[in-house]
Amino acid sequence: MNASSDTAGDGGGAPSFSPLYQQIKALIMRGLQAGEWKPGEAIPSELELAARFRVSQGTVRKAIDELAAENLLVRRQGKGTFVATHSEQKIQYRFLRLQPEGGGEPVPMQRQFLDCRRIPAPADVARALALRAGEMAVEVRRTLSQNGRPIVLDDIWLPASLFKGLTAQRMGDYKGPLYGLFESEFGVRMIRAEEKIRAVAADGEVAGVLGVDAGSPLLSVERLSFTYGDKPVELRRGFYDTSTHHYRNELN
Repeated sequence: MNASSDTAGDGGGAPSFSPLYQQIKALIMRGLQAGEWKPGEAIPSELELAARFRVSQGTVRKAIDELAAENLLVRRQGKGTFVATHSEQKIQYRFLRLQPEGGGEPVPMQRQFLDCRRIPAPADVARALALRAGEMAVEVRRTLSQNGRPIVLDDIWLPASLFKGLTAQRMGDYKGPLYGLFESEFGVRMIRAEEKIRAVAADGEVAGVLGVDAGSPLLSVERLSFTYGDKPVELRRGFYDTSTHHYRNELN
């Protein structure tokens, strides 16, 4: 990352209408995307970044504040600022909005991987993941359970080119969150997601897996997750049994 050609402070090509801290944020993001600082590693101090980009420390701090608010960086008192990982307690539940009735923090669910196969991506999946027609995808099917009762049935689609060697056993053996596995072993970090939520009635197949009656009300959650550069890397279609849980979101 060379600030001399990217920040407004030195007459580079960055758009003049972009606030300077946003330009610094974009430069830090570029370093994250390029792997200059790996998940879990410390980034340079605010003073070092300020000298590197030839801007004030306050400008760097504002850029880092936004990246921390977006869960891309984590500040640790007395230690510095680190690249966030999906193993962080705060972050590993960032994409899991299902909570038990009665409140409290989400609790870990037991995972069971039902299938993991490589097939040509169906047309709708290929469109969502920006794949070429006929390009291979990995389809993962799993359940999430509590106290032996299935709560979620997930159908997960991934670009096969990014997840070579992914198997159901490999996922089952990994003790952390699934996104932590994608991040640590495949170098794919989910940084944001879009969701579509609707109410549906369980068909016979889904009802059988979740142990509910056919026609029971379920929550259908379709999530498209993106990595750096707004590149889609996961399409997840889940069916949630909300008879003992609710879907919680915070609007800021």
